Amino acid sequence: MDPVPALQEPLRRPLKSVLGPATAKVMAEHLGLHTVGDLLHHYPRKYEERGRLTHLADLPMDEHVTVVAQVADARLHSFASSRAPRGKGQRLEVTITDGSGRLQLVFFGNGVHKPHKELLPGTRAMFAGKVSLFNHKLQLAHPAYELLQGESGETRDTGESVESFAGALIPLYPATAKMESWKIAKAVQTVLPDARDAVDPLPEALRAGRALLPLPEALLKIHRPHTKADIADAQARLKWDEAFVLQVALARRRHADAQLPAVPRLPRPDGLLTAFDDRLPFTLTDGQRKVSREIFTDLATDHPMHRLLQGEVGSGKTMVALRAMLAVVDAGGQAAMLAPTEVLAQQHHRSVTEMMGELAQGGMLGGSEHATKVVLLTGSMGAAARRQALLDLVTGEAGIVIGTHALIEDKVQFHDLGLVVVDEQHRFGVEQRDALRSKGTQPPHLLVMTATPIPRTVAMTVFGDLETSVLDQLPAGRSPIASHVVPAADKPHFLARAWERVREEAANGHQAYVVCPRIGDEEDGPKKAAKKAPDADATAERRPPLAVLDVADQLAKGPLQGLRVEVLHGRMAPDDKDAVMRRFAAGDTDVLVATTVIEVGVNVPNATVMVITDADRFGVSQLHQLRGRVGRGSAPGLCLLVTEMPEASAARQRLNAVAATLDGFELSRIDLEQRREGDVLGQAQSGARSSLRVLAVIEDEEIIAEARQEAAAVVAADPELTALPGLRTALDALLDEEKEQYLEKG
Repeated sequence: MDPVPALQEPLRRPLKSVLGPATAKVMAEHLGLHTVGDLLHHYPRKYEERGRLTHLADLPMDEHVTVVAQVADARLHSFASSRAPRGKGQRLEVTITDGSGRLQLVFFGNGVHKPHKELLPGTRAMFAGKVSLFNHKLQLAHPAYELLQGESGETRDTGESVESFAGALIPLYPATAKMESWKIAKAVQTVLPDARDAVDPLPEALRAGRALLPLPEALLKIHRPHTKADIADAQARLKWDEAFVLQVALARRRHADAQLPAVPRLPRPDGLLTAFDDRLPFTLTDGQRKVSREIFTDLATDHPMHRLLQGEVGSGKTMVALRAMLAVVDAGGQAAMLAPTEVLAQQHHRSVTEMMGELAQGGMLGGSEHATKVVLLTGSMGAAARRQALLDLVTGEAGIVIGTHALIEDKVQFHDLGLVVVDEQHRFGVEQRDALRSKGTQPPHLLVMTATPIPRTVAMTVFGDLETSVLDQLPAGRSPIASHVVPAADKPHFLARAWERVREEAANGHQAYVVCPRIGDEEDGPKKAAKKAPDADATAERRPPLAVLDVADQLAKGPLQGLRVEVLHGRMAPDDKDAVMRRFAAGDTDVLVATTVIEVGVNVPNATVMVITDADRFGVSQLHQLRGRVGRGSAPGLCLLVTEMPEASAARQRLNAVAATLDGFELSRIDLEQRREGDVLGQAQSGARSSLRVLAVIEDEEIIAEARQEAAAVVAADPELTALPGLRTALDALLDEEKEQYLEKG
C-alpha cells in the first residue's frame, strides 16, 4: 500500500448521471467517452471564426467531417422512382461555398422537405457527414446540419445558438455520424463547470517555472476560447500534461527494469561468434559494427538490456541480431527470436541456418566444434517435430530458437534463456514480449527490432522505455529502387506497360511480386463490398479492393500468360506457404501474387519488380516496407504503385511522396503527419483511448524531450510519486496500476 494515496478525481462521475442515459450511451459507444473527465478531455479539433468560412477544397475522402459554410444554391429535382408514391422521387441538391471552394449536399426522398425550407441561399450552417465522390465531385449525402445564428438569432431545434457558446470562435469537435460536433458542444457546456475540480498532475514548480496555466483554466479556455491567444495558452498547458504523464509512465517502467538483475553475457574470445565472423563472405558496415558494440556493451552488464534497433529496409538488422544471439550462446545462454508470422519465422530460420552453415549443426555429423543447434517452433508444426524442438530447448541442446507466438505458450521451457529478440515490434503487445522474457531464470536481455523508421519523438513516446540504436547505412551491393505511380483510371495504357515491364524482367531471368489488399473468396466479400446505397446515384461507392485470387487468375490468362504465376496469402496452410516461398526463392516461379504477408523479412535477391495494386489502400510505411522486397541483389529494383484515385486526392499525394524518396525516416514523418496523432501509440493503452489528443509528436519534439528529462528527474527522486498525489491520479487515469507495466506499443 502506498503511503500517500492518489487524490480522488472528482471528474470520474459517469456521464449518464449528467447527460442522461441515451446521450451517454451514444458517447460511450461511438466516442469512447464514459466520464465527465473523458468529455472535458475531448478537445475541439479546430475552431471556426464567426464571419469566416471554412476551406472546402481539401476535405478528406471517406471521412466524417464537420464544416461551417454558406448556402450558395439549392435546387429541387424530380425523377422517376418505383419506390416513391405516385412513381415520382425528389432530390434536393444544395451547393455550399467558402468563397474559394464548393461542396455539394444531396438529400433524397422524405428527407428533402425540411432542408428545402431551411437551407436557402445565404444561410450559414454547420454540416456534418461522410465525404464521398460522385461524378468526380466531392459531396455529402444526407448530412446532418445545424443552422447558425441568422438575423433572427434563432437556430434549429435547440433555442440556444452554438455560436453563443464560444463568442467569435466556434469549436468543432472530433465527431461521428451518431454524435455531431454541435451536440458534443452542448454536452461540454453542461459539464464545463466541473472543470474547476480537475486535479492538476503537474508538479507546482514545473508549472510555475514554465508559466503554464492551471488545469481548470486550461480546460475552460480550450472549450470556450474568446481569442486565439486563449487557444494557444490552453494547448501549451494541455500538451505538457500529455507529454509529462506519458513520460512519467515510461520513466517508471525504465526505473523498475533497471532494478532487475540479469546475467552478464560475455562471448568467448575464440568461440562461436569469432568462428561465424571468420566465415562471413563480406565485411560488416560501419553502422553494423557500431550498433553491435552498443549491444555487446549492454549484454556485459548485470541488469537487462532494453534496446530498440531500428533500421532501413535491408540495412542488415538480422545480421546484427544474429551476432548478438551468437554472443549469448557463446556465454552459455540461449537466444529466442520472436517473429510475427510463420512465413517470416521460416524465412529467418532458413537464412540464419544458411549464414551459419556448419555452425548451425550442433550435435550432428559435420558440425563445427563451436556449433549449436538452431530450431524452429511454430503453431502448425507436426507433433513429433514440435516435441523434439521443445526437448532441445529444455535440455539446452538448441542455442537458438526462432518462432512465432507459439514460443510464448506455457509448455515451452528453456534451459537458460539469455536474450529475447523481437522482430517487427509493432506487431506485438508488451504482454507478449514480457511473457517470453518471463521464461528466463533471471530476466533475459531484450533486443527489439523494427524496419519501420521511427522519428526521434515517436521513439521517445512509443518506445520510451528502450535505448535506441539506428542502422541507416545500406550494405554494399544493394541496388537502387526506382518507384513510379501508375494512374490506372486516368491512363490505362500505363497499367498495360506495367505488365509489359514484368514480362521484360522475367525474360531477363528475374522475378516479380504483385501485391493485392485482400485474398478473395471472402464470405460475402466482393458482393457485400460492392453493394450500392438505396439510391444508387446518391453516393459513389468505391469498388471492392483487388484480391489475390482474382488478380492471379486474370494475369495468368491475360497480360502475363505463359509466365509461372503462383499465389501466397495468410489463409494457406503453413506447409503450402513454405513450399511456395521455396519455389520462388529457387527461381521456379516468375510472379508471386501475394497479400502483405511478404511485407517484412522476405529476401529473394533475384526479385527485381514489385507491382502494388490499389496502392492507395496501404499506409506509407507499409508501402515502403513492401518496396524493400526488391532491389536486394545486384540488379536495380522497380516498384510500381497502381491506383485509380484522382490526381488531386490526398491518396495520390501520399503515393507521390512514397515514389519521390527512398528515405524511410522522411516517409515516417509524412506518414505521421497524415495520421491522427492518437494513432501514434497504436492500439490505445490497455484498451483505453489513446492519450495523445493535443500533443503533435512531430511539431512538439521540444516539449517531449523536456518532458522526458523532467519525468526522469521526478521518478529518480520519488519512484512511487508519494509526494505527487495529483500526478498519481493522472497516471491511474492513463493506465491504472496493473496496466502501467503493459504500456501498449504501437
